[in-house]
Amino acid sequence: MVRDYRQLHDPNAEYTMRELSANTMGLEAKREGGRDVRITDVQTTMVDGNFPWTLVRIYTDAGIVGTGEAYWGAGIPELIDRMTPFLVGENPLDIDRLFEHLIQKMSGEGSIAGAAVSAVSGIEVALHDAAGKILDVPAYQLLGGKYRDEVRVYCDCHAGDESEPDSNAAEAERVVEELGYDALKFDLDVPSGHEKDRANRHLSDREIDHKVNIVEAVTDAVGDRADVAFDCHWSFAGGSAKRLATRLEEYPIWWLEDPVPPENHDVQRTVTNASSTPIAAGENVYRKHGHRSLVDEQAVDILAPDMPKVGGMRETRKIADFADTYYMPIAMHNVSSPVATMGSAHVATAIPNSLAVEYHSYQLGWWEDLVEESVIEDGYIEIPEKPGLGVTLDLDTVEEHMVSGEELFDEA
Repeated sequence: MVRDYRQLHDPNAEYTMRELSANTMGLEAKREGGRDVRITDVQTTMVDGNFPWTLVRIYTDAGIVGTGEAYWGAGIPELIDRMTPFLVGENPLDIDRLFEHLIQKMSGEGSIAGAAVSAVSGIEVALHDAAGKILDVPAYQLLGGKYRDEVRVYCDCHAGDESEPDSNAAEAERVVEELGYDALKFDLDVPSGHEKDRANRHLSDREIDHKVNIVEAVTDAVGDRADVAFDCHWSFAGGSAKRLATRLEEYPIWWLEDPVPPENHDVQRTVTNASSTPIAAGENVYRKHGHRSLVDEQAVDILAPDMPKVGGMRETRKIADFADTYYMPIAMHNVSSPVATMGSAHVATAIPNSLAVEYHSYQLGWWEDLVEESVIEDGYIEIPEKPGLGVTLDLDTVEEHMVSGEELFDEA
């Protein structure tokens, strides 16, 4: 059965007191210089990469098409279909208003956090691409200009046997020497052989010893040739995370990421304050409001928002600006295709406090084939000067790797 999500009925969306459409706001002035453009359609195609990426396209009556990407996952295309009627007829240059318009319209369907926000994020990235093309400027210019010509990339690494310190060390050596990265990340939430109960989040001393051995092997292997972070994927209890972070103080790690679950920021703060080991978190927090306590209470040393998940490019910029009032750096989490990866790079060049953008697909041989341009070279992304995001989808590659049952975008 085929469902038409564009026709769903929701009285909350239809009668909201904070309706921010152009008609309701009385936006009638004619825009000069080719800026009087209207959205005609929004479409999605899900690509089966190392994550199921949802690519988004916004079509306009000027023949200009904006391409974006939402954070991966089930239900995102349906949510974007649901929001398409709220966008048709709108001017894609009004990025900030349209973001707030969609958040308000989708409030009854969970736009505080979760998939609804990720869906809005994908639309917002596509709006930046479309707006840049309409105005003939790169997307970073819409965010205030740039601080750097190229953005550092950190490579999320996976060894053959991630539980073995020597295997991780060998992969670190390979990625630095053969692939040219000077920033890496490895997982620490890997089996040690000493686990007794997977549910209670507690780490025994032997389990901590095992994780310390991985850190020691990797940092010794790369020396001063690369910075290395370690990811825990929200796995450990507060007390265990504190003990682990304290044990790691003697090692030159870039940061320890997500050592505790993401819901309780009070626990996150106590873990961060317990040691001098830098702590990073933020990928499972949504919008600027979700990051408020992490920043305001200095519950992390490094903030790690995921741009196509957190609310999009402008929302990430707002989060970074708030973090900068506490002199807090940004290391953007990123498991995206080249589209949102480049979107994150545009944000990273526009903010002063960027550390790096993650790359999570180095073992996927066709990742960069998804677009016509080269994206990462020697561990850095050179920010393109082409209008919009500066990447062009290769529709043949998209079609080749679509999720079963998906349809290819319409031609521009």
